[in-house]
Amino acid sequence: MIFAAFLINTTLLALALINFVTIRKPVKGITQKSVTVLLPVRNEEVNIERILTELSSQVDVENLSVIVINDNSEDRTLEIAEKFKSDRILVMNCPPPRDGWLGKVSALQHGYEAIKNHPDYIISIDADVSFAPTAIARAVATAERLNLDFISPYPRQIAISWAERLAQPLLQWSWMSTLLLRGSEKLPLQSTVVCNGQFLVLKYSALQSIGGFTTVAHKVLDDIELGRSLVKSGCKGVVIDGSSLASTRMYSSFSEVRAGYAKSLHTAFGSIIGSIFAALFMGLSGILPFIFALQGDLIAIAAVISIIATRVLSALASSTRVRDSLLHPLSVALFLYLLYYSWAHRSSAQWKGRAV
Repeated sequence: MIFAAFLINTTLLALALINFVTIRKPVKGITQKSVTVLLPVRNEEVNIERILTELSSQVDVENLSVIVINDNSEDRTLEIAEKFKSDRILVMNCPPPRDGWLGKVSALQHGYEAIKNHPDYIISIDADVSFAPTAIARAVATAERLNLDFISPYPRQIAISWAERLAQPLLQWSWMSTLLLRGSEKLPLQSTVVCNGQFLVLKYSALQSIGGFTTVAHKVLDDIELGRSLVKSGCKGVVIDGSSLASTRMYSSFSEVRAGYAKSLHTAFGSIIGSIFAALFMGLSGILPFIFALQGDLIAIAAVISIIATRVLSALASSTRVRDSLLHPLSVALFLYLLYYSWAHRSSAQWKGRAV
């Protein structure tokens, strides 16, 4: 069993090393393409002023419009957003979620349907993401350079509390160590899609070809499922290093981490069987080698070094704390708890006051 863990971890290390060297980086450039940003917001009074200031200040992209879709906020989100109305920023109210639709996806579809002049690109973003002044221009220039239908610039994940530092690095590590990114780009498969709705750049024609967001109306992991719908329709896309373009702090406490993962983690692996397989994989690669390494097993020590090295490469690629790589077995333990918790509470999971 330990030798199997060693083989798995060295394979993960090989993939992580290849991806570390070959991951797409955003290019520099000025874009003449027309771009529409869709920003759905619900109870975002803490973030709305900052995000709209950043979007108003985007440079090197002259033909930019922003549609702020107020999703029935119960705080001062709409009041603050309306102060930013301009030729670049449109603020609209969204009706309650359509029957059978989740709130955010319904809001995105409402914004998509409100677009009058077909832009070259649609960019879906979240309000808790912070953008560099050239983020939009460089993201679009990169999509143009790669000649892809969609790209997902992965923001730098800011983690401060212990729960965040244990959980959040696993997001990027999971695809940095298990997928061959260039291979997924050249030969796209639905099973290898990586999409992050925090910052997602799509050709308008590609999104139009699948009816906007209709294919993910009831999907909790709407971003990944949207990517899969695009690939199914013949589109190509890839995740790129977006750490120089954007950053975000998704959660700020253990309770927020637990609530955030509770709503979606049980759907991440397709079924209960997929979740069991993921749990076994994480335990075999991330916990078992540490236990045997403490007993002086040399193969186990090599397996530990390999898995820690994958975390180091992922941290270096995402500009996050390298030293937290040493916490990998604790990260895996937290992941297993969150996966169990998500399945145990799947029928009562809520997000921003709504059932999901």
